Amino acid sequence: MSDALHAMTVAAPHAGQAIDPVCGMTVEIATAKHTHRHEGHDYYFCADRCRTRFAADPVRYLDPAAREKAAAAEAKSQAPGTKYTCPMDPEIVQIGPGTCPKCGMALEPMGVPPRDAGPNPELVDFTRRLKIGALLTIPLVAIAMAPHIGIPLHSWIGPRAAQWLELILALPVVLWCGWPFLERGVASIRDRQPNMWTLIAIGVAAAFLFSVVAVLLPGLFPAELRNGHGGTVGVYFEAAAVIIVLVLAGQVMELKARERTGDAIRALMDLAPKTARRIGADGQESDVALEAIAVGERLRVRPGEAVPVDGVVIEGQSAVDESLLTGEAMPVDKGPGASLTGGTLNRSGSLVMEARRVGAETMLAKIVGMVADAQRSRAPIQNLADRISQWFVPAVVAVAVLAFLAWLLFGPTPSLAYGIVAAVSVLIIACPCALGLATPMSIMVAVGRGARSGVLVREAAALEHLAAVDTLVVDKTGTLTAGKPTMTDVVAFPGLDEKMLLRLAASLERGSEHPIAAAIVAGAKARRITALKPEAFEAIAGQGAKGVVSGQDVALGNAAMMRGLGLDPSPHEAQLEALRTDGKSALMIAVGGRIAGLVAVADPIKPTTPAALRALQARGIRVVMASGDHAITANAVARRLGITSVHAGVSPSDKAALVASLKARGHRVAFAGDGVNDAPALAAADVGIAMGTGADVAIESAGLTLPQGDLMGLVRAHRLAQGTLRNIRQNLGFAFGYNALGIPIAAGVLYPLLGTLLSPMLAAAAMSLSSVSVIANALRLRRLDLDHD
Repeated sequence: MSDALHAMTVAAPHAGQAIDPVCGMTVEIATAKHTHRHEGHDYYFCADRCRTRFAADPVRYLDPAAREKAAAAEAKSQAPGTKYTCPMDPEIVQIGPGTCPKCGMALEPMGVPPRDAGPNPELVDFTRRLKIGALLTIPLVAIAMAPHIGIPLHSWIGPRAAQWLELILALPVVLWCGWPFLERGVASIRDRQPNMWTLIAIGVAAAFLFSVVAVLLPGLFPAELRNGHGGTVGVYFEAAAVIIVLVLAGQVMELKARERTGDAIRALMDLAPKTARRIGADGQESDVALEAIAVGERLRVRPGEAVPVDGVVIEGQSAVDESLLTGEAMPVDKGPGASLTGGTLNRSGSLVMEARRVGAETMLAKIVGMVADAQRSRAPIQNLADRISQWFVPAVVAVAVLAFLAWLLFGPTPSLAYGIVAAVSVLIIACPCALGLATPMSIMVAVGRGARSGVLVREAAALEHLAAVDTLVVDKTGTLTAGKPTMTDVVAFPGLDEKMLLRLAASLERGSEHPIAAAIVAGAKARRITALKPEAFEAIAGQGAKGVVSGQDVALGNAAMMRGLGLDPSPHEAQLEALRTDGKSALMIAVGGRIAGLVAVADPIKPTTPAALRALQARGIRVVMASGDHAITANAVARRLGITSVHAGVSPSDKAALVASLKARGHRVAFAGDGVNDAPALAAADVGIAMGTGADVAIESAGLTLPQGDLMGLVRAHRLAQGTLRNIRQNLGFAFGYNALGIPIAAGVLYPLLGTLLSPMLAAAAMSLSSVSVIANALRLRRLDLDHD
């Protein structure tokens, strides 16, 4: 790239400064923390994210043609038809960008943000306005405050000249730096949607216009407002300018905080690599963009690399870190046939995988989408803030008018000036931005916190409802248990040893696709018993299977099958019943025309289930089991887990009816399940909790998803829900308390004691501080401990 192009692209506005080539912000070279050297030139960046984007593709940001092409592509990706929504009022949705008609905030594109999305344009714009406004406001305040700190500046240059200088400095601050706020305030009045910008616009406009008239036409004011120095009238340019600057500072801090709440999404998106190593039909390997991967293609995942897409292992052995899904740091051994999830980390050996789900169909993409949607959903408690805001702004305007009239009629000289100061201070200090931010900020931070700990929140309302849940209804299979049969017992009768019995059973079932057959084959393999190829095989529906193994007649099945073979199963009924009572499915094995033993298969309880149930019960949650399984099996599992309320043999509609009956009795009910048959109950519950290992329809019907598929995630979710609701209440309490205290002070109730009024500048500082305090309190949720009470 030529030096001329370099100079044109990144020329600094002043010596010692540089322009960030990614976002266009001004950077002080002496204090810049983020730099990158390219083709002999040093570039400076406002943030590491900008530096990283530049380093990945410098030409895009240095070549004007490439920049325009990228900008056009980005615009095309968001138009036409892209929906935008308000971060404070998620019910506001429109096609294309704009401002919220309710609160005046800039709308944001819905859905998952682009992976390489740059800084928030509104943040860049407001930061520039803040810098220029601060540069002009500092000398403006110095001129206005000079007489009060003993500097006779007004005597040196003259009172009228000082006021004209203040007007010149204040004009760009109010009419350019503060123009977005004035526009939003006018829109709120025009649309009859009073909000925080209504108060800011009225307050700033009142202070500024009063001051302009005072400078241009001082003779319009009564003598009591004019002093003996050139007949000037007191002006409040510095108040209007400082209010604009402080509000800009608060908005910049808020926008930065909102960007930080998106760190969870960006972190999740960064889990997937940008490229994958594809193995061609000729065996040649090449690195290609992730977007170019198609279903069915073979990919190599080398040690230390992230799995690019969802698929299955076809070659190799390795340990994979699946903490993305499980929250556990212990790697999981993977071999041929094992499933792989995009974004998980291959720790050791090389793997060859086949892509099964790519793009938006991968588990990681769905998780990102769920988090993005949840961050824009709203909790019912937000309705309280909305109802209050409907009358709060008109009430504040009324209080400001009453304060103005009270000072005008009963205040000391100059009463008009006192009235204006009181009215403007009331309008500014009562700005309801803290009230509006109280709930959305907590929800956004909580959703990100949950995503990092294996709790995916699909709806903000789910968090609020979960905090109040007193009853948990759980499905058995796949929720309390693993949902996959495992061989548990092998009992050999005299005449045949256990190893040979299991070899014959596994050999017979080798050709069957039944889950119990697979469990027996897997059990034999785990004991290092090699199954033989059966010489004959026949499956008998509802009974079992029979065939020939190593020249011997072998049959495996229930009592009906044994009786069909002319064998008497009754001598073994007691042993069979004991196994069933323990929650196991027991089968008999016949070899050479006699019953030679028993094999039992069970759906094992997940290792984390007992501890999770104890933790939930300790938190005051009653657990109810609802299972479509046989009563004997369901009760056996319940006994082992200490569950006293069991509903067995229930259909999907029965589960939904059970949830409805519990709700009708006044309980707040959560339902946890993983199957298609659980979807009606998940939708009927106050909170539906889907186990991430289950069916897609179950996940779509639930408000929360636990990707690791165990109930310890629910314990963490309950801690998150209660912590979030507590945080929201703290925010709302702070916002209400702040206004209850601030409005009377701004109106002048302390004047009889202190002899002074609250300055509009101090009112603006207090208003901004309240918003910052709410944001800071919400951000504490990022450090919430979800593993301990």
